[in-house]
Amino acid sequence: MNVRYDAAARTDASDVVLAARAGDREAMDELVAEYLPLVYNIVGRALSGHADVDDVVQETMLRVVHGIEGLRDPNRFRSWLVSIAIRQINDRWRARRDGPALLSALGPTAQLEDPAADFVDLTILRLGLADERREVAEASEWLEPADRRLLSIWWLEASGHLTRAELAEALNLSAPHAAVRVQRMKAQLDVSRGIVRALSLSPRCPKLASMIGAWDGRPAALWRKRISRHLRHCSICETTAMRLAPATSLLAGLPLVPLPATTTVHLPAAVGAHTAVSVAASVGHGSGWLARLWKLLLAKPAVALTTTAVVATSGAAVVYEADLPRTRTVSPAPAYVTTPTASASSTSSAPSTASAAPTTSQSNQSGATTAVYGSTVDQADAALSPDQKPGSLPVRPADVAITATGKYEPTQGNANQYVMDHNGDEIRLTGQGYFRFRWQIIYWTGRVGQVAMPTWTGLSGELFHVASGGGKRMNDPTNGATSSGTTGMGSTSTGYDTLPAGAQQMWQNDYFYLDGTVVLHQNQGWPSVSFIIQQTTWQQITADIDTPPDLAANIERYGLVRDTGTDSAPVPQYLTRSDPADPATVPQRSEVEG
Repeated sequence: MNVRYDAAARTDASDVVLAARAGDREAMDELVAEYLPLVYNIVGRALSGHADVDDVVQETMLRVVHGIEGLRDPNRFRSWLVSIAIRQINDRWRARRDGPALLSALGPTAQLEDPAADFVDLTILRLGLADERREVAEASEWLEPADRRLLSIWWLEASGHLTRAELAEALNLSAPHAAVRVQRMKAQLDVSRGIVRALSLSPRCPKLASMIGAWDGRPAALWRKRISRHLRHCSICETTAMRLAPATSLLAGLPLVPLPATTTVHLPAAVGAHTAVSVAASVGHGSGWLARLWKLLLAKPAVALTTTAVVATSGAAVVYEADLPRTRTVSPAPAYVTTPTASASSTSSAPSTASAAPTTSQSNQSGATTAVYGSTVDQADAALSPDQKPGSLPVRPADVAITATGKYEPTQGNANQYVMDHNGDEIRLTGQGYFRFRWQIIYWTGRVGQVAMPTWTGLSGELFHVASGGGKRMNDPTNGATSSGTTGMGSTSTGYDTLPAGAQQMWQNDYFYLDGTVVLHQNQGWPSVSFIIQQTTWQQITADIDTPPDLAANIERYGLVRDTGTDSAPVPQYLTRSDPADPATVPQRSEVEG
């Protein structure tokens, strides 16, 4: 059925989508003219000035025009459009990542950058950005590609061109997951803003100037790491970099970046016409891609475009998240898998035997119920039978090596092992993967008492307590010798270290999964307790927890799987997203939901 679209009588944006879906050519003209700048902003910022921006914009709009008949809910048009752009961007990034052969198949210019099309410069120039707004734009060049693609979406939300619900739906994420991803990206953006500001000082910090003597002036991951490390330890640069206004307030109300030139495209055609169509386009330098886009659109059967579509943007600045959507539901596997499939939800693992607080759940957009991250917190739990085998440990993505900075004792001969012996020691962990937290309690010196539990602060992203192992809970009798009363917490002759009321009993090895950043603090006073932190793998955790009891080898019991493979998995006690002045004051009941 053909719906006659009357622009003058339009009462709602969904009216235009309904008419375009039904074949009205004027409505389709209006949709393309209205949303082409939005797509250009998403793709331009996400691909950072590469010559293939034009191709990705064209392909996105082609898919929109040809796919609109299948769009069931017209109110979802904008998030649907953004999700198409994101998929095309991700396809292009995967092509770059997978090698020259695939890039060559995409075209001769796929690997070339176009300096004249640098989107950061376009944003600054065309929107007249200055001061901290300019710094935000320049900081995007220091982000990892995944964070830059996410920024391209969030910028649009912050500037008022998308809602959070649209952002989450376009990324195929629940609102809490989207919030976590955005928060993690914003933390990296602030680090990059600090770098931009420190480099812009005149005169520069002498130590920084000396350190970057060999730098070629182009943002790169290695130099981001080196400069950010300097900022954390330099009183001059750190003070300067910390005086940052919130990026959200800086971006509020910014317009979209206009298209490369004021463009008028005349598209006389009939709905459903299969005849040739003439296209007269008045375009400026660098805008030939728009004429090519219209030719491609009009060359397809049943594409309804007529009248005069005027795309003359006075514009608005836009940034969009275009990271690969990744489900938080992961499948248990008998063999290690680095990255689970990112499309559909996968099956969760065998039920965990861990004791945890009840979870909070919410309905996602498909109607399914999902747990809210942080709603399950570790709590005091009873010991299971030593002979009870653990379930399968779900596989979570471990794509970014966990790095550590802070105040701790490095382990001689092992660069990836960190010892926290003293009150006030702290370690900032960043990355995506597993790490082991090994407890050492020295009770035989006679210095026993209540353990000051370690605390976790400044969480950006997600942290889960996924398993426990090492062959014993720390209060298990040593070598099964119940008669002597000796455990990992003490003995009858020395006394015993105790835990605060409600604290979960630690194991020799506790295993955690981090996707983001967190700071671990040693708060121990006079009782002698130390921690050893070390990155590990899914295979190593599985080998540990699946080891059967062997009293001769001081292995008292099987390990325990706590991970459910979803956001219902427990988070550790004493965890917060804030940065309190005294880390020891973090409450036992963690509050990091969402």
